[in-house]
Amino acid sequence: MTERAGAVPSGRLARLASLLLREEDAAALAAFRFCFGLLGCVSAIRFLAYGWVDEFFVTPRFFLSYWGFDWLTPLSARGMHALFVALAVVSACVAVGFLYRAAIVLFFLGFTYVQLIDVTNYLNHYYLVSLIALLLSLMPLHRAYSVDAWLFPRLRSATLPAWCTHLLRFQVGAVYFFAGLAKVNSDWLLHAQPLNIWLSSRSYLPVVGPLLGERWVAYAMSWAGCLFDLTIVAFLLMPRTRVAAYAVVLFFHAVTKLLFPIGMFPAIMVVAALVFFSPSWPRNLVAFFRRRAPAPAAPALPRPADAPLPALFGARVVIAACYCAFHLLWPLRTHLYGGNVLWHEQGMRFSWRVMLREKNGSVTYLVTNPRTGRKQEVTPRKYLNGRQERDFSTQPDLILRLAHEIARDFEAREDVRPVVRAHAPVSLNGRPAELLIDPTVDLASMSDGLAKATWIRPVPETPPIHLESLAWHRP
Repeated sequence: MTERAGAVPSGRLARLASLLLREEDAAALAAFRFCFGLLGCVSAIRFLAYGWVDEFFVTPRFFLSYWGFDWLTPLSARGMHALFVALAVVSACVAVGFLYRAAIVLFFLGFTYVQLIDVTNYLNHYYLVSLIALLLSLMPLHRAYSVDAWLFPRLRSATLPAWCTHLLRFQVGAVYFFAGLAKVNSDWLLHAQPLNIWLSSRSYLPVVGPLLGERWVAYAMSWAGCLFDLTIVAFLLMPRTRVAAYAVVLFFHAVTKLLFPIGMFPAIMVVAALVFFSPSWPRNLVAFFRRRAPAPAAPALPRPADAPLPALFGARVVIAACYCAFHLLWPLRTHLYGGNVLWHEQGMRFSWRVMLREKNGSVTYLVTNPRTGRKQEVTPRKYLNGRQERDFSTQPDLILRLAHEIARDFEAREDVRPVVRAHAPVSLNGRPAELLIDPTVDLASMSDGLAKATWIRPVPETPPIHLESLAWHRP
């Protein structure tokens, strides 16, 4: 039951209020705000500087939208460029805490809009950025070490409620946990794939190159990656192991950055892990480098047991609990579909399945006029650019989405709904290519949604490829 303003909590609710409403030093969250805003600014500038705004949002002829978001389309070329300039500006405002509330909300809306334009742009870490931005928009992180606190003294506060830290820790911890859980599969642990493929392709690197071609290295890194994801949050939470664990975080993400082209992911995760440190860590760090005692921090203020609850405290707890429950259950939805999610992809997105598959494929559509029986082949390249085609060709729902677009185009020209079938051979983690889509099914008559897709063929039973370096063949 929702507590009214001024009510005095008792029992479990009192203990929960004490945990969530305890006032803690604002230094750590202010530092996190700055780093998060800085990353957002750098990311937006990278898109503008490298010409990615045009490549991703202007030049494509067709956009593969998310299910339920067909109505969402990109702006004009000038509009998209202006949007990324705006994202850079509001990110900088978030970093320094200037007009923070408006800036973080605008960043969340703009960044999320950009990610929803085309499914082939999906990246796990950009999904995480949207979620963190959503959470930050609910937090008063502009009360300390910010331009807002300087301009509006009434906002100033040396402390922030503990629920802000707990909620961020939950979100970051969920990413690591589910990323590790997803690695508990035969391809990753028993066959060391796809790391064996990726590392072998980097055997040209100086010094470490020959080592990367060794199969045992792929096995060692696969198991280490799984154990890292499953345990790192526990070590970050414990004060005695926190610094060492963060050093491992830095090493782990530095190695992944050096070996794999994964963009901003390492930087985002390195910054995200900062939420596990104590509320006063920035003060302690500055003091360490200055070799002096840390400046006095605002004392943590436990909540008095007889203190009245804020208005709608109960309702806010329920909303936060629902948020956490959703993000614990949503990544597990793929188990409702059965089979291998790396193959059928149902439940793959938004579930923190990071770097688990090497998938290659090609798609050709066979379009039949039911009135005349005339058949013709349609290549995806008529609608997609090279980047879109590479990502689309291994994802069944996107193959279906383009089939519907082809059917609409044909019907507009011929005034008859065609039969659209797909020939889509796909290789998963080095297996021989097999058909992903049932070639006898009319995709134009199939609908997308949350139901199990019966037109996706079963996963191949053959084991993934094993690559060996020349060292394995030495006498």
